[in-house]
Amino acid sequence: MKSDSVKKGIERAPHRALFKAMGYTDEEIGRPLVGIANAFNEVIPGHVHLDKVVDSVKAGVYMAGGTPMEFGVIGVCDGIAMNHVGMKYSLGSRELIADSIEVMATAHGFDALVMVPNCDKIVPGMLMAAARLDIPTIVVSGGPMLAGYHPKKGKVDLISVFEAVGAVRSGKMSEAELCEIEDAACPTCGSCSGMFTANSMNCLTEAIGLGLPGNGTIPAVMAARFRLAKRAGQQIVRLIQEGITPSKIMTPQAFGNALAVDMALGCSTNTVLHLTAIAEEAGVEIDLNRINEISGKTPHLCSLSPGGAHHLEDLDRAGGIQAVMKILAEAGKIDLDAMTATGKSVGENLAGVTVLDSSVIRPVAEPYHQQGGLAVLFGNLAPEGCVVKQSAVRDEMLRHKGPARVFDSEEAATEAILAEKIVKGDVVVIRYEGPKGGPGMREMLTPTSAIAGMGLDAHVALITDGRFSGGTRGAAIGHISPEAMQGGPMAAVREGDTIEIDIPAKQLTLQVGDDEIQERLGGWTAPAPKITRGYMARYAQTVSSASRGAVVTGTCTKEGETA
Repeated sequence: MKSDSVKKGIERAPHRALFKAMGYTDEEIGRPLVGIANAFNEVIPGHVHLDKVVDSVKAGVYMAGGTPMEFGVIGVCDGIAMNHVGMKYSLGSRELIADSIEVMATAHGFDALVMVPNCDKIVPGMLMAAARLDIPTIVVSGGPMLAGYHPKKGKVDLISVFEAVGAVRSGKMSEAELCEIEDAACPTCGSCSGMFTANSMNCLTEAIGLGLPGNGTIPAVMAARFRLAKRAGQQIVRLIQEGITPSKIMTPQAFGNALAVDMALGCSTNTVLHLTAIAEEAGVEIDLNRINEISGKTPHLCSLSPGGAHHLEDLDRAGGIQAVMKILAEAGKIDLDAMTATGKSVGENLAGVTVLDSSVIRPVAEPYHQQGGLAVLFGNLAPEGCVVKQSAVRDEMLRHKGPARVFDSEEAATEAILAEKIVKGDVVVIRYEGPKGGPGMREMLTPTSAIAGMGLDAHVALITDGRFSGGTRGAAIGHISPEAMQGGPMAAVREGDTIEIDIPAKQLTLQVGDDEIQERLGGWTAPAPKITRGYMARYAQTVSSASRGAVVTGTCTKEGETA
């Protein structure tokens, strides 16, 4: 066993003594040691119950003859971190999570890992660590919260609150009504109830095969979630015995399956950022053109909030991710031979699976859209690409041309939107919010929600080198690469320039000649860094372009350059 390095032989007597100091018996020390990466905290509603999920995982490990050893993992609540300096730290936390799990697993010789995350950056951070370490691993998410209910609005969720702020500012809603929605929107623990980034990544973890069936959709408050955790604890011991590691699961075929499910569900644009980063750790290449290829032939079958009326609880009742994969498999869009953490292939897992509600998971012949939920656009404004959740864009905004309204920060843009200085037809440009420029590539949920709440989402587009929450809807185009801080074309955009968006054609164009763009960039100088010390200052010096997943690629030198 890998754990022999910390427990076997005369030379390891001091190590065993330290285990015994914590109450472990010789019998427990002699069993496979399973690290439990627990992201529990009392800050994130998606994580506040993970201690109980972990208790179930430990019970399963013990039942199967292993010894669970729990350790903590940090997490950021993107909703609480939104629209202030805290959001700059969210994406960067993904790298810290992956690195810290690598440290704990390697330093203590774990034979396997069960990872228990739930929210936005914690899930991909853990998946990156799983690929890097390549020891048997299963991910058990904490599950989605239930949707809220408002007597007048019906089902509500966190995005309902963000959009209600814009409605109040434009005089379309009273503050009393906002308070009612605020009180109703998040009724339980769990990851926010729509197909936002956290739930997107938990669903795709199941599609990749590193989460057991049900991982993505069983609500946080259901007993089935704890039964799933116990099964995961039992199964991880079997994976040790069978020698099934992430490298046997996280294959090109598995990522292809995940992308197909991504397109069918209409997942968050952040999945592009995270899947490319996870794939890089797994040694699998995901080219952005490949995303368009899969999107072009995969229909959009589920319309979940923010683009539709359904929530994760509805998807779970309809059969969950396994039912979505079954529909796609019958259409020849899923690789059935891919191995999964069940110890079985995708095809074996899907035997006997059926769709239980075709109004939630539509047949391939009756999709919401013929193409998948996401699209990657290219053009002279985004030579390396940018991403849009096309399934959440109004039909009239799929093609749009308008004057640029240029802002060098999220705060400046939000102030202009709420002050009603943005008018129909405008293209809001928010730059210097990329991985380096932010730093940390903040989510622009506040300005997009304000646009929607003020009734402008059918008339105004927003483009940025930052990114968007999975809760964003409308013509919101993010991840523009290269970013403005790197001297990308975004840095050359001026107030009033015409920008043309053609989502069906996968084009984003600044209607300024190439020579003019180069002349403008020739006189451009990078603005001063917004953070000059601490973790995010180091992150800004070493992070890659969003087109490569915004992964950390180098080390800092004394001169502050990338080595």
